[in-house]
Amino acid sequence: MTAGHPDVERSVALVRGLAEAGADVIEVGVPFSDPMADGPIIQASSQRALDLGMTLDGALDVVRQAAVDVPVVLFSYLNPVLAAGPDVLARAAAAGVDGLLVTDLPVGADPRVEAWIGAGPLDFVRLVAPTTPDARMAEFGRHGSGFVYLISRLGVTGERSELPPDLPATAARVRAATDLPVCIGFGISRPEQARAVAELADGVVVGSAMVRAADESVDAALVLARSLRQGIDGN
Repeated sequence: MTAGHPDVERSVALVRGLAEAGADVIEVGVPFSDPMADGPIIQASSQRALDLGMTLDGALDVVRQAAVDVPVVLFSYLNPVLAAGPDVLARAAAAGVDGLLVTDLPVGADPRVEAWIGAGPLDFVRLVAPTTPDARMAEFGRHGSGFVYLISRLGVTGERSELPPDLPATAARVRAATDLPVCIGFGISRPEQARAVAELADGVVVGSAMVRAADESVDAALVLARSLRQGIDGN
């Protein structure tokens, strides 16, 4: 979900509701003005949140207010993290954040920043793509923690009607390269898709579909969350 979308009050209610609906991990997105990896649904939610004054510290306040018992991963682009100051990782941990995923920080792109995040109090979740070579995949296990986020397809976030046919092979390559849990996201929106992905991975990430539902109402998002939970569990 995007912090501050549709507004702060409903963001807090959504985080709490997702925990109650059976989410194992909740990803809280920090709105950014140039979300190059995100499709139109998440872009629109980010812009709405920004227009209402949401910031990274505001996102931490959402997490703090929600005070849920399941792990929370902060999803951000690099600029907001750097702009928030050198103690931002400690502030995030104090607010109840457990992990950090930086969308535009590939392995080896900035060793100094990567070392700073890796030495901090949060799990450092790394992204891996279907085109990532096997040797480079192994670096994700050495430089990351918590879990590895496998992007199911190239391109930006968004709902898709079908899962990529090469996804099982890609997931197997990632598993061979790291002992970290593997979570798969991008394009997953329906219970049957979640069930299929759950057979390949340790976690299923649903972003755009959840944000679209939250745009309708918190209740609609929670209905979707419960249906995904049931799909994963085979109910």
